[in-house]
Amino acid sequence: MADMSPLFRRRPAPQERLVTLIRKPGCHLCDDAQAVIEKVCGELGVPWERKDITEDRALHDQYWEQIPVVLVDGRQHTFWRVDEGRLRKELTD
Repeated sequence: MADMSPLFRRRPAPQERLVTLIRKPGCHLCDDAQAVIEKVCGELGVPWERKDITEDRALHDQYWEQIPVVLVDGRQHTFWRVDEGRLRKELTD
């Protein structure tokens, strides 16, 4: 039998998710956010990436007032502070 139709899948497999942390150097809130992301994504097996606004003009222009910003699957999840429970729920629902 072929793969199940996406309509019958309850949730995406972990490899289909991606968390992006948009941060800047020397930002203590960014360090705090990264620690939460590392913990939650590590426990759930969800890949994550880090992007630096000082190296990307478009990200800087879009997010500089909100750093750190967390995207889940390319959509903004939160900014400034990352709530571990909320991130975990987003990735498992």
